[in-house]
Amino acid sequence: MGNFTIELNPERAPLTVEHFLRYVDQGYYSNSIFHRVVQSFVIQAGGFDANYNAKHAPDRVVNESGNGLSNVRGAVGMARTASPHAADAQFFVNLGDNQALDPNQTRWGYAVFGRVIQGMDVVDKIGNVATGSHGPLKDETPLKPVIILKIERVPSP
Repeated sequence: MGNFTIELNPERAPLTVEHFLRYVDQGYYSNSIFHRVVQSFVIQAGGFDANYNAKHAPDRVVNESGNGLSNVRGAVGMARTASPHAADAQFFVNLGDNQALDPNQTRWGYAVFGRVIQGMDVVDKIGNVATGSHGPLKDETPLKPVIILKIERVPSP
């Protein structure tokens, strides 16, 4: 659907950025899909290949939520299970301001580690695709696969 560029923030989320880049450098995200799309909320990727097979991501990262970065429109965060330190390779882009995903005094949040600096129109296009059940995934899955051909490092602008 197009390209978008993420600026990472190693000053605020050093462990998460290092973790994400390790998967990038391994080519882990090539030919994977955006498997969860919730209009006006998030687009999520990193868990399934283009054939809807779950991808094995052995490494986890310590939750760095509370680093001063917020889940606002365009912010990129680590997806996880209910366990606060269970983030593996799955990430999401916020389609709107989702401060409810930030930490508070009674619970862990979802760690933000970057932001979209170019191509938010592409992110929005992905965020507006038709969704439903597809393959092994229930609900919120694009009915037509949105495939990540590759994620690669690019020089800072």
